[in-house]
Amino acid sequence: MPKFTFSLCVYFKPLVLLFLLSVIPSWGFAQSIRVQGVVNDNASESIIGANVTEKGTTNGVITDLDGKFSLSVQKGATLVISYIGYVTQEIPVENETELKVILKEDSKALEEVVVIGYGTARKSDVTGSIASVGGDKLREVPAADVSYALQNRIAGVDMSQTSSRPGATMQIRIRGTRSLSATNDPLIVLDGIPFMGSLTDINPSDIKSMDILKDASSTAIYGSRGANGVILITTHKGVTGAPAKVSYNGYVGLKKVFSKYPMMNGEKFAEMRKYAGKFENSMDESDDVNTDWQDLMYRNGFVTSHDVNISGGTQGGNYSFGGAYYKDQGVIPTQNYTRYSLRGSFDQGVGKYFRFGLTTNSNYNVTKGNNIGLYGVLSVSPIANPYNEDGTLKRTVKYNSQDEAFVMTRDVVENLEEKWLNESKGFGTYNNLFAEVQCPWIKGLKYRMNLGLNYRSTKQGEFTGYGINNTAPDAPSTAALAHSETTNWAVENLLTYDRTIGKHQFNIIGMYSAEQTVYTRSHVAGRDIPAEYFQYYNIGRAEGTITVNPSNWNYQKTGLMSWMGRAMYTYDNRYMLMATVRSDASSRLAKGHQWHTYPAVSAGWNIRNEAFMDGIEWLDILKLRVGYGETSNQAVDPYKTLGRLNTRPYNFGPTNFATGYYVSEMPNAMLGWEYSSTWNVGLDFTLFNGRLSGTFEYYIQKTHDLLQNVNLPSTSGVGSYMANVGKTENKGFELTLNGTILDNHNGWTWDASLNLSANRNKLVELASKKDRDEGNGWFVGYPIDAIFDYEYVGLWQEGDPYLDILEPGGNVGMIKVKYTGDYNADGTPVRAIGPEDRQIMSLESKFQGGFSTRVAYKNFDLNVITAFKCGGKLLSTLHHSSGYLNMLSGRRGQVDVDYWTEENTNAKYPKPGGIQSGDNPKYGSTLGYFDASYWKVRTITLGYNMDNQRWLKQLGVQGLRAYVTIQNPFVICSPFHKETGLDPETNSYGDENVAVVGFQRRFLTVGTNSPSTRNYLFGINLTF
Repeated sequence: MPKFTFSLCVYFKPLVLLFLLSVIPSWGFAQSIRVQGVVNDNASESIIGANVTEKGTTNGVITDLDGKFSLSVQKGATLVISYIGYVTQEIPVENETELKVILKEDSKALEEVVVIGYGTARKSDVTGSIASVGGDKLREVPAADVSYALQNRIAGVDMSQTSSRPGATMQIRIRGTRSLSATNDPLIVLDGIPFMGSLTDINPSDIKSMDILKDASSTAIYGSRGANGVILITTHKGVTGAPAKVSYNGYVGLKKVFSKYPMMNGEKFAEMRKYAGKFENSMDESDDVNTDWQDLMYRNGFVTSHDVNISGGTQGGNYSFGGAYYKDQGVIPTQNYTRYSLRGSFDQGVGKYFRFGLTTNSNYNVTKGNNIGLYGVLSVSPIANPYNEDGTLKRTVKYNSQDEAFVMTRDVVENLEEKWLNESKGFGTYNNLFAEVQCPWIKGLKYRMNLGLNYRSTKQGEFTGYGINNTAPDAPSTAALAHSETTNWAVENLLTYDRTIGKHQFNIIGMYSAEQTVYTRSHVAGRDIPAEYFQYYNIGRAEGTITVNPSNWNYQKTGLMSWMGRAMYTYDNRYMLMATVRSDASSRLAKGHQWHTYPAVSAGWNIRNEAFMDGIEWLDILKLRVGYGETSNQAVDPYKTLGRLNTRPYNFGPTNFATGYYVSEMPNAMLGWEYSSTWNVGLDFTLFNGRLSGTFEYYIQKTHDLLQNVNLPSTSGVGSYMANVGKTENKGFELTLNGTILDNHNGWTWDASLNLSANRNKLVELASKKDRDEGNGWFVGYPIDAIFDYEYVGLWQEGDPYLDILEPGGNVGMIKVKYTGDYNADGTPVRAIGPEDRQIMSLESKFQGGFSTRVAYKNFDLNVITAFKCGGKLLSTLHHSSGYLNMLSGRRGQVDVDYWTEENTNAKYPKPGGIQSGDNPKYGSTLGYFDASYWKVRTITLGYNMDNQRWLKQLGVQGLRAYVTIQNPFVICSPFHKETGLDPETNSYGDENVAVVGFQRRFLTVGTNSPSTRNYLFGINLTF
């Protein structure tokens, strides 16, 4: 026993001695002090969760909800304060125990990371043309469709309004129009998978960032679907290991008509009719009546939006789930749009090498009142009395015993109830599942599989009860129902190698993908629905004709298979190179022409990082980029390679008819891809310690083998066939500037940004090999969208020479157009004005863009976003018609314009006349086209940030911001607005108005759609 005790003491004594030696210094020599303080950012806002540690030890704390900390350290210690995205500071404690620390943003740590397609990259390493917008910028413009928030904010990206109706989509063009018959819409990619829906299906509050790929070297990785550019959308995710966070964003608002269409009041209309001297008042008209039919139709609209999101993290994973509700009630009765959205995502690691996850986005939307426009409202006479003697509204307004108009007012429409219905119901669910495994034996190598499962269903129903919107009270009721479904699956297998070895950075990716889409559509219509409550839900019970037109039934099955490889290399943050090869196979094209391989390559030089640039303190970044790439387009209707048969009745005698088949479209066994190639040169720069940054780009894009219908001579018995013919060209420049004018100067911060772009589109070659296709309005050497019309040069005046020659039977006060023919020796024209005098003119603007600025003082911030366009032509369907100011041609007889009279010969518009009058213009002209230039304020937002309020943090509120917004407040300058008072931006497709005919139907116009609105919003952003 003693022996055992001795041996234990022998081993125990050194341990005790070592312990005493380690603790005695702290007893005898260390003098600890307590240091406390607060950590803020440049805006004097507290930084929550910043790390405060004693240098060289593990002794440390994190800042609380007020950014405060308290820590005991040795005297003479150095504190290390750090936070992600900020420059780490080291502060010697010395004798100070109260510290106020301001962390500055780390421009390198905060260097923007952009999504480049199947991966991300530092912006400094990007060699293609990519524009990025963060979710905070998008939320500066509250909207149901994120494209409204992007209007005129990205150089080279044109987002034009196709309609002012609630729920209407935008027309998006990236660097112009390049195709004649195939689509010009960009590809949308949501969280890595091509998106089958539209931007209206995505809740803007869910978006973390948007990256727009503009040149072929960037889009080539998406193959044929990226031919018109790519919009990459990344939604919010949770943060691994972070506690749950709840956020709410909501706003409500009032919508009012921006400006009524400029129609004559009763007095002006009666005066014009009296001057014409050709018409008498009708049964329901009187010169002392002044009816504003627009006032009787419009109402105040209302908009509301609410969304809630919960996000956070687990050990090795993250999650985010949210729901949203949006409703937009238009200024025209029955026009409403409602959307319900659900979104969820999770990303979970299992072990060291495996991850899996899911992203789902589903929505259900209802759009009502699409076919309620203003054509009928604007066509009714302002001196017609809509009221009966007892004050009730008349059913119709009678002009004479044969001519009358159905009265359409707000009260009438709202009281139709079950007698009228027009609605579209859509449901979509878009899902992406992924699994990823890292190779444990090869550092930087990983495999990922993406599986996209998408479904979209749309039901369009219409019902018009007996006598509704018809002058005949016994007009039969009608109903129609169209239903379409789209299912899509896509599988992507990706192998990625990402490695940094010294100054060398490598990123190599290979992919094989396949996808299939099935689209079906059905349509049925019926007359004489027995009960109004049936509406379109039970067309099979119709007592009249039930129509099932085979041409309205459709089934399409298409597939796409692809191989892709991309390599990115960076050396010493100075030289960058990216090369991409992609090969696509499309089932839409002919056998033997289904596969196509296209390359892309781009390079970058970070000039500022060269040794010879040392010493230039005011220059932070200077990078040159050059890229070339090829893409293709196969977006034509399936089965075009097979031709088409249609049916028609054939007459084999006085009473014998038989249905037969004829070839309506020839097959083309050689139908292939539509190819595009693009050169892009860009220069990125940042000056004065980040206070000024910008990008300048120049591009040339050429498209050949255009997918186009080729018309055949009538003797062939076939109308046309689809072929690869024709060429187009787009070239232009883009400039983006961002500047900080004041940077927290006495509490003031002032930022501004400007973007400017110009695109020149040209048709190089047509299918016919001729210089013009007048039927479609296509002309070699001119833009795809060009005017082909008589050029208005004024009005004929008394004493003008050659009136009788150029306009036989014409009179003074008529439209005078440009004559392009020859002259006789005595100077007289050799002929009258005819079709050969029509001119070709471009619709393109000289340049367009946007300017925005943000001013903040302490907790207040003011954002102003403006948009501008210089040059180009704007078509107004109110003013453009061959029967303009014809008092029997409907609404054009009532447009309030300055028309010609003997006392007003300097007028712009011709004198009024009737159908049988020689005063009636014989043709349209550019009179209906206006200078499209404008500068307008799109959005003004004033906000107040309450994040640093202590009482809120005691309630668990991390952030609270309240704001008021005015959308579309006013136009600064515009020739069109000055004359008409209307919003100078488009609100209609030409084919939405019967006034526009021929090729002009594809133009965006200011037409008789729902009017533009001015919106007043109040909203809050709340985070727990």
